[in-house]
Amino acid sequence: MTSSQSAESASPVRYLPAAGAIAAVVYATMWVGFVAKWAWLSAIDGWWLQVFHGFGLSHPGWVSFWVVFCVIFGPIGFRVIALPVIGFALVRRDKPTAIFLFVSIELSALVALVAKELGNRPRPTSALVHGESTSFPSGHAVTVTVGVLALLTVFWPSIPNGRKAAVAVGAGALILVVGVARVALNVHNPSDVIAGWALGFLYFVLCLRLLPRPIGFSTDDTAKSRTDHPRQS
Repeated sequence: MTSSQSAESASPVRYLPAAGAIAAVVYATMWVGFVAKWAWLSAIDGWWLQVFHGFGLSHPGWVSFWVVFCVIFGPIGFRVIALPVIGFALVRRDKPTAIFLFVSIELSALVALVAKELGNRPRPTSALVHGESTSFPSGHAVTVTVGVLALLTVFWPSIPNGRKAAVAVGAGALILVVGVARVALNVHNPSDVIAGWALGFLYFVLCLRLLPRPIGFSTDDTAKSRTDHPRQS
């Protein structure tokens, strides 16, 4: 076994197929749950919606903040953010990275739209703001999950080793907060958001496994150099 093969076998990437399968099960569970009207799932959805609805009615500024936040870190926001990154990859003649970002981020909204049409779940009647299309799954949850993970994959080789943990935590926090914000605005049930996270992760895994492996913003030689000679602190 070569050193590169050994490193790949020890990498978390090897667990992506299993993680993707778990995400598919979670998504299917949320779908069956709302269609079958499982009592426990309906109770959880209703409780969280009621909590955030009451708070939102008493604090209009809270609602306005999350509306703006969800616009910035929503489907359109991530597609706009990805465009110059794709352009930069093309300038560097890094077609695998450009293709990966285009299919994963730019097409993620289409994946969410198709899933919404299939789910066809009405929005919560307690919505504090207007929401387009149907409720299941959360399009924001899908696109933020795909967008954050795809960009993280591309920029990961250029992040100093000492900062990778902090960046990963921040990325996870952003995915979590966007999902919670959609429930806070009462435009989605918690089960919609969980399904969105699951579908977004599953789509990211499929893109990573089926498309040409993105090189990222580091040459192969530089990436190898960083692997063989870690940064000294």
